[in-house]
Amino acid sequence: MEEKTAHESPSNGGERSPKNHRGGMASWVRDLVISVAVSAFIIIFLYQPVRVEGTSMLPVLEDQDRLFVNKLAYRVGEIHRGDVVVFLYPRDRQKSYIKRVIALPGDDLKIDHGRVYVNGTPLTEKYVPPRFEDSRSLPEMIVPEHEYFVMGDHRSISSDSRDFGPVDRDLIYGKAAFVYWPMEQVGVVH
Repeated sequence: MEEKTAHESPSNGGERSPKNHRGGMASWVRDLVISVAVSAFIIIFLYQPVRVEGTSMLPVLEDQDRLFVNKLAYRVGEIHRGDVVVFLYPRDRQKSYIKRVIALPGDDLKIDHGRVYVNGTPLTEKYVPPRFEDSRSLPEMIVPEHEYFVMGDHRSISSDSRDFGPVDRDLIYGKAAFVYWPMEQVGVVH
């Protein structure tokens, strides 16, 4: 049985005929079109690159970090407490915000001098260093159905659900997945 190779040598002594050259160009164009189509599919339906503007998510995300947002995560899965999400700002849907989910629909939420309580239990927040804590309080509330209470990790400067209220599920379009720039920040977003 003869084994075929993926790339065979030209039979005319190594010279390319004009016909072979055209075939190579057509193959190159085909590969380019497929690459563009796959890239467009990924960006439209799966992952979208975004740039962080601001410092409200320090120390996890820094100003000007670039990351990929997983747009499929919440089409097929649930939003969980602790997820870092990207959403359309409720007061100006031309802007996107990135924050951490603190409370889910139906949760009982209270903030007492910066300490967050969900369903009566203090939330353990290892992602908020002491220097970024805030002493604001928020009266007890039940997070409405189909809405999520979000906060920045840099609590003392973040504009978040404490200011603009819980975020409707329909405004959340992705989960922060992976920082790809700058190189020293490369890694999965936690």
